[in-house]
Amino acid sequence: MNRLQHASSPYLRQHADNPVDWYEWGAEALERARREDKPILLSIGYSACHWCHVMAHESFEDPETAAIMNRDFINIKVDREERPDLDDIYMQATQIFTRGHGGWPMTVFLTPEGKPFHAGTYYPREAGRGMPTFQQIMAAVIDAWRNRREQVYHVAEQIAEGLQRDLLDLGESGSALDAELLEQAVRRAMRDFDPVYGGLSRAQPKFPAPMNYEFLLSMTPYLADADLRARALEVVTFTLKKMARGGIYDQIGGGFHRYSVDRMWLVPHFEKMLYDNAQLSRLYLHAWQATGEAFFKRIAEEIYDYLLREMQAPEGGFYSSTDADSEGEEGKFFVWSLEELRAILPPEVAESAIAYWDVTESGNFEGRNILHVPAEPSQVALKLGIPLETLEAHIAQARQMLYAKRQERVPPHCDDKILAAWNGLAIASLAEAARVLGRADCRQAAVRAAEFILAQMYPDGRLLRSYRAGRAQLSGYLEDYACLIDALLQLYQTTFEARWLEEAIALAETVLTYFAAEDGGFYDTSSDHEQLIARPRNLQDNAMPSGNSLLAKVLTQLAAYTGEVGYSEAARAALTPLAGAMREYPLAFGEALGAARLLVHGVQEVAILGAPDAPQTVALLEVLQRGYYPNAVVAHAADASEMFPPLLGERELIDGQPTAYVCRQFVCQLPVHTPEALRAQLGG
Repeated sequence: MNRLQHASSPYLRQHADNPVDWYEWGAEALERARREDKPILLSIGYSACHWCHVMAHESFEDPETAAIMNRDFINIKVDREERPDLDDIYMQATQIFTRGHGGWPMTVFLTPEGKPFHAGTYYPREAGRGMPTFQQIMAAVIDAWRNRREQVYHVAEQIAEGLQRDLLDLGESGSALDAELLEQAVRRAMRDFDPVYGGLSRAQPKFPAPMNYEFLLSMTPYLADADLRARALEVVTFTLKKMARGGIYDQIGGGFHRYSVDRMWLVPHFEKMLYDNAQLSRLYLHAWQATGEAFFKRIAEEIYDYLLREMQAPEGGFYSSTDADSEGEEGKFFVWSLEELRAILPPEVAESAIAYWDVTESGNFEGRNILHVPAEPSQVALKLGIPLETLEAHIAQARQMLYAKRQERVPPHCDDKILAAWNGLAIASLAEAARVLGRADCRQAAVRAAEFILAQMYPDGRLLRSYRAGRAQLSGYLEDYACLIDALLQLYQTTFEARWLEEAIALAETVLTYFAAEDGGFYDTSSDHEQLIARPRNLQDNAMPSGNSLLAKVLTQLAAYTGEVGYSEAARAALTPLAGAMREYPLAFGEALGAARLLVHGVQEVAILGAPDAPQTVALLEVLQRGYYPNAVVAHAADASEMFPPLLGERELIDGQPTAYVCRQFVCQLPVHTPEALRAQLGG
């Protein structure tokens, strides 16, 4: 066993029995590289990464390869999910070396000072794949290190200098944050829409990118052009239906896999990530609010069921991911043969399931079947000659029976570390689901997770990134703070307990103190974080929303609750330099565009006074819970004696009745008592 046996990360611990002399990132490894005058071989990956496992099996478990690594390099293993700062810095370097082709596993060669001089991704053990082998790459690197050291350092210095430049260097914005910018972003985002299979691009692989669909959906109440409004709604709803009927969606257990390798959303890489399912559950919930279509509600609820059933730890937090592989085969846990369905299910149920999920003898994935729904259920029922209700009952029964049978299989490995940012996304979605769907289990789960993070991962007023096996560690990043603030704002609007809003404000103040950049916006790391060769500042969305953009959104909402204009000014300062990029490249800035929408169209500040259990109060709150009002924030108090948050200040019950106040940018409409009047003021 090597040093990684002591790591907290399940990904690092997977490499603990490698013959490689691995280090975790830290001063010990860097100092040894300096002392022995050796280059560093940095390998970055994550637990659910299929090709990370392939390279590990081919090379890191191979004694001959490990001997070369141990002789010529100081070897460092990094879990990108625990260290997004290192991942961001060295991914930028990798993309420079590979002309934009980054990915994981990431393989980077560094000077002892941590400066990259060569980088790539997966390298095979054997020749014949049209790329150099891992041993050939190592031989070339060590030859350059020994014989062309001056050239190596010249390259390393050039790359490091490029990384150290201000990452906000996007040129002059030339655009204002206004309605025209948002409308143009909507039009550009839909330019390459796939009209056959859905998605904002026809390229493959296809990623869900929920931030972009959230932006398009959230703009539908604000687009003056009726045709554009209808088009945006159609793009979102068509895509969400195609995704949920594809193989990227787990038709038996609920929840989405990471992405589809094809244009049809059919064949995924089978890993499941908490951040995907947290964001997508919320997106489907919003689609149901916006359209009233029961399909979207069903998918949202199935994702919530999956999260509560399989991903919540006994302590309260949520696990990070599950692998694509089980028993050494990708997707083995999730695929089925025709014979299995016929053996497991009653004959009439089996025939319905086979037709509904398009199961064939030859299969659609390595001789087996990824379940998907290529045809409308009504068409399947017609073809089978049965009522649609009968088909739906058969599929519900098949899901239950196949799930029970699947539980007998060897499950994929679960990465059971608990990450603050990813948990923030999950808590926010669950808290919103609790009030929109009336699900007490979602409310309980969200509260438990938030209480766990605040108790176990928030010592001395500073958030920590990662928790596992009773130990919290690593300084929190901007995305950790931003996601948790978002979660706490949602919890407040579900429970109306002041403690959640108070904690959100405290976290925001910490961010403004430790993460603010001199020219506006925010760095990904705090001012007292470990000094690296660059201070990362990732402004674009990736699989996660940009921390900078999400923080701008929640600061704008906090300004509405507190009346502190400094919050909204900080949000505007973070977004204004991105205006030109948002206009030209909207698909990279979905979260920023959503935050800009709040600033441009204004937050709808809703204060409701009335006894919580009074039917009229419940009816007023249900307007916000059932309708789709993406710019609204809500505060509630029983009466005028409650003055926190300040949004409730100077409000009173009119004529002794539950009363709703709707304001926008500190300008208020007349107080109202009825759901109909409130809906009219909100624009619903």
